[in-house]
Amino acid sequence: MSRKIVFISLAMLMLIILSCQAKTTPKDKQKPKPIVTFVELGSNNCIPCKMMKPVMTAVEDKYQEKVKVIFHDVNKDRQKASEYKIRVIPTQVFLNIEGKEIFRHEGFYPKEEIFQLLDKELGKSPKK
Repeated sequence: MSRKIVFISLAMLMLIILSCQAKTTPKDKQKPKPIVTFVELGSNNCIPCKMMKPVMTAVEDKYQEKVKVIFHDVNKDRQKASEYKIRVIPTQVFLNIEGKEIFRHEGFYPKEEIFQLLDKELGKSPKK
């Protein structure tokens, strides 16, 4: 009878250990947090906003996990327009890793100028 208790206890202990290991993810496998978040506030119907779509894609392609790109259609989500105090569209808002606004631009924003801004900002940040 005592062998049964020992065997069951060991089996339960192994299950507990395995379940704890499954829940913890090694830090090297965790997705890194973006250093800058690029929030594009516009509309799917406005021409300058449509012109920003390939720019956003270029930013995603170049900076990958260092910069997160988010688009909000303010015609569908008026709450975001209010939250970001939007006066015109498109508007680009750049946030640092803590979520604080570091830069804002209104109107079409050329890719090269965004790259300059991001290169400067990423140069200030510790390398990830």
